[in-house]
Amino acid sequence: MSYPKEFTGFQVPSAEKWLDFEKSTWEPRPFGDYDVDIKIECCGVCASDVHTARGDWGEMPYPFAVGHEVIGRVLRVGPKVTLAKVGQRVGVGAQVYSCLDCRHCKNGNETYCKEQVNAYGASYPGTDCTTQGGYSSHTRIHEYWVFPIPDSLASSDAAPMMCAGVTVYSPLKRFGAGPGTKVGVVGIGGLGHYAIMFAKALGAEVWAISRSRNKEADARQMGADGFLATNEEGWCQPHEMTFDLIISTASSFQDFPLSQYLSLLGVHGRFHLVGVPGGDGLKISTFDFIGNGCSIGASNLGGRHEVLEMLDLAATKGIRSWVKEIPISKQGIQTAIEQLETSSVRYRSCLVAYDEEFGA
Repeated sequence: MSYPKEFTGFQVPSAEKWLDFEKSTWEPRPFGDYDVDIKIECCGVCASDVHTARGDWGEMPYPFAVGHEVIGRVLRVGPKVTLAKVGQRVGVGAQVYSCLDCRHCKNGNETYCKEQVNAYGASYPGTDCTTQGGYSSHTRIHEYWVFPIPDSLASSDAAPMMCAGVTVYSPLKRFGAGPGTKVGVVGIGGLGHYAIMFAKALGAEVWAISRSRNKEADARQMGADGFLATNEEGWCQPHEMTFDLIISTASSFQDFPLSQYLSLLGVHGRFHLVGVPGGDGLKISTFDFIGNGCSIGASNLGGRHEVLEMLDLAATKGIRSWVKEIPISKQGIQTAIEQLETSSVRYRSCLVAYDEEFGA
């Protein structure tokens, strides 16, 4: 495989023109001893790409390329790299750096490192470079954040797992989803469909929870044992205090029935947020927690060991993403984002055909 001096990709020019992706080139940061260069073959499309591109979560250093669900082939490795090898198919997620020396990094919580760096739009330590994401021909990543992909997983299946998949896998595993537990999943979308499949693969009794029954057939095909529609009168009453864990992937808090969700939890059950809706957040009453002693929390991605566990589980159990492949181009990216924002994709998009756009 030939090796480029510059990387090429589709960058967001500004918050005002965030959908007007511009194809451009840039020099990657200096190559380090522990770095891995990857030729990208596909990349998932995540709601975080949209929020970051249009500046919903704060001012950004435009221009930059988004995309943080990357699968590709290793082109080059640094002299001290031991976790990847040339020619290997690998994945990269939403985090590309942590100090690897702090308390959190040493106990498997490196995604909570105070020095953690996002896959795009962030300053890379020790350089004057801004991280660039996976809507690009290549990427340069520290070996710790490069993950081998099992042979049995197709690239477009594995790509969305690098962010959406591990975002739900981590709390499911950490909070005990497994045989003898009852797990609820709020929202059946890019995150939610993974939560259903992974919770089922871990051995839990799984219930999908949505506003209506429009996606019930899909949820049951994913493995859901039951389905609750919150627009139905008395929907929560038969299941009060029976759930051990509820994972919320909701993309909006408008008319969000939090007190009813909390009433579903058994004693010391947990309501866990992984979706990040905009707006002012949730209104919480202390009284909603007293009846069952439940708790509420949130989490961010997952550590290296959790990514590797998730990929192994997907390969072992034959879990496949519900994914739509779209050839990468300016129009292709815009189409994927439009379908994401209108919730018309079921349930994840993946940009493919990179060789056709960027060359082999």
